Order: sequence, then structure tokens, then C-alpha cells
Amino acid sequence: MNANGPPSPSRPRVLFLDEPTSGLDPVTGAALLRTLRALAEDGTTVVLTTHVLADLLRCDQVVFLAPGGQLAYAGEPAALREAFGVGTVEEVYEAVADGVRVEGTTPEETPRAGTNSAPPRGSRVGALRQWALLSRRGTALLLHSRLSVAVLAGSPVMIVAMFAVLFRAGAFDPASPDPGSTAMIMFWIAFGAFFFGLTYGLLQICTELPVLRREWLAGLRIGPYIASKLTTMLPVLAVADALLLLVLRAVDRLPPAGWDTYGSLFVTSVLASAAALALGLLASAAVSEPGQATLMLPLLCFPQVLFSGAFVPVPRMTGAGQAVSWAMTNRWAFEALGSSVGLERLWRTGDSPLGPPLLASYGDSFGHPAARGWLILAGFALLFTTLTWVVLVRRCREGAVRSRDGR
Repeated sequence: MNANGPPSPSRPRVLFLDEPTSGLDPVTGAALLRTLRALAEDGTTVVLTTHVLADLLRCDQVVFLAPGGQLAYAGEPAALREAFGVGTVEEVYEAVADGVRVEGTTPEETPRAGTNSAPPRGSRVGALRQWALLSRRGTALLLHSRLSVAVLAGSPVMIVAMFAVLFRAGAFDPASPDPGSTAMIMFWIAFGAFFFGLTYGLLQICTELPVLRREWLAGLRIGPYIASKLTTMLPVLAVADALLLLVLRAVDRLPPAGWDTYGSLFVTSVLASAAALALGLLASAAVSEPGQATLMLPLLCFPQVLFSGAFVPVPRMTGAGQAVSWAMTNRWAFEALGSSVGLERLWRTGDSPLGPPLLASYGDSFGHPAARGWLILAGFALLFTTLTWVVLVRRCREGAVRSRDGR
């Protein structure tokens, strides 16, 4: 149904409906089509799919698709039967199933050019092009939502405000360092990067799963879909992490240091956010609705806090606790950040009497190069991304089976 005239400000410009009359009795279905017709005449474009033959004659334009998604006919419904040389719409279905199609875009161009051979299957869109299209779509949707933009921009501001309230300036001053505060600042930077990534990823897939299943049946690949999520969100996370570090340095919550130190801090933060984003995508793929994803947030955050090694150093944990800490991305981000700013060196040479006891309790947590943490964080990101792919492929296949069986 086409839009005739300007759209009303109180009504949508376009409606996309998937078989709106399926399951309705003929009277109710006809009433619904009359309502849609009224919307179209009032300026709303109505696009619908249907298998109810009576619906076709109430439309302005009909697009008839053959098996495999090939175009069999496009034009006015009144010319449909004539174009295929049959007497009923039911016979059009039979003709299309036998491979007959009308060449051209409208019956006026080629009124009757049916063939008895099945149409050639179109070439499948490549993975790279799918990724590019999905990335552009995801970016457009992200920027279109003012609430999402506000949350993305407001999260770093809120974290920085908490830093300013919690920690005094000059905690990294070599003349009078505050070892306890320096450890906590490193931890909360690590957790901030984790929290950004996790919260941005948790709602990315579960809200789109029904659409993803339909697009998967039409040829969408899961790999480009997941890659588009990473492409859309990782630059945003990188900007948030960079702003966090810059502002903390500006308010003297981080030490004066060169580009090598801050480059190391930035790489660690981005990799921590990437691993958390991949974990959020995995959780989002595993649940069925946004409410369940929201419930996953504390379940995924609490272990990252308790077993990161910040509040209870890893050497002081039980054997079971140490084993759990190996699976916490926050632990490796915390240790890599501490290594980057030289916590071990600061605590050893500072005047604070708290330094040596803390150094003894943390053991060699900050004695490894930051690159060790980077490698582990990248490994976690790859693992979570792979698991997300596995879960989505399984869920799409299960959805296809249920659709085929009519469940």
C-alpha cells in the first residue's frame, strides 16, 4: 500500500508488518486491511507480507517472490493472473513453484515471459560487505538513540566524579606515596573499563535475536554480525577509556609520566573493555530478553570485584580462590595497570611504612610486564567472541527448526 499525501505528525511514516492477517477469521482480516488502507490514504506507507490470497487484491503493489528469494512478479495485483496466464491466484502459486516467473520489474515491461526452468540463485552477499552494512546500521542506531548517547557519555563522567570524591590528589607522589590508594585507583580503573564494556554489550543481542534469526535464514552470517558489534562499540569504549585516564591525570589522581606509561595504561584499559564487551555479548546471546540480561549484570560484576586480587591479594587467597581468579579478566587488567605505573617500585622506594607490608602481601602481582596481561585479556576476548558465535549459531538453528515445525 502506498502513501498518498503528507504523513500525519501523530502517525508513523512507514509500517512493516509480517503476515498481519494470519490466524484471523475473514471478517476480522478484512477489517484490519481496511484500517491499513485508511492509514495508507492518510499518508503512511504500509509494507506487509502475506499468504492470505484475499489480501493481495487490497494492495496497490504486489511483489511475488519465488523460492530462493528470486523476484517472480512485481506490479499491480489486478495484472497478476494475466501476467502468469492463469485464472486464479492459487494457480499463480503453482506456476511460481514450478519455476515460472515474469521477467522485468513490472508486467507492463514483459507481460508474459514465463519459463519452466528454475531461476538462477543470486550470489550471496560476502562476509566483508555484510560486516560493513551491519556496522553502518549499528552506528546509525546508536547515534539515533539520545538515551544511549547520554549513557555512553555520562558513564565516564560518573566514574571520574567518584574518583575525585574517593581519593585524594597526589597519591602517586614519590615523596609521600599512599600505597593503599594507589592500589585502589588501579583497581577502579580496571573495573571501570570492565564495567563500560560489560554494560555496553549486555543489551546488544538479546533485543535483536528475533530479527537476527530471520536475517540468518535469509543468508546473514553470524561472524560479520558479531564483528559489527565489536566494530561499533570498541571505538566508543576506547574514547571512554582515554577520557577517563586523561581526566584522572588532570585532577592528579594518576602520576606524572611519559607517553610510554600512559600508552601502556590505555592499551590495558581498551583490552579490558574489549574482553568485557565480548563477555557482555556472550551473556546477551545466551538470554532471551532484556530483563534477563539486566539480572546478569551483578552476577558477572561481583566475582570480578572479589577475585581480582585488589581487596584480597591473590597470594592470600585459598587455593580455590586463586583458581577462580585466573578466570577473572579484572585480575589481569589490575595487575597490568599496576605494572605500567610501577606500583612495586613506588612501594619499595616510598617513605610510607605501608609500602613494604603491601608489597609482601601482593607478592609478584605487579612484577610481570604489562604485555603478559595484554596477551591474557586478548585471549579472553577471543574466547568469549568464539563462544558467542557458537551460542548464536545454535539458537538460530533451533529457531529455524521451531519455525519449520510450526511451534
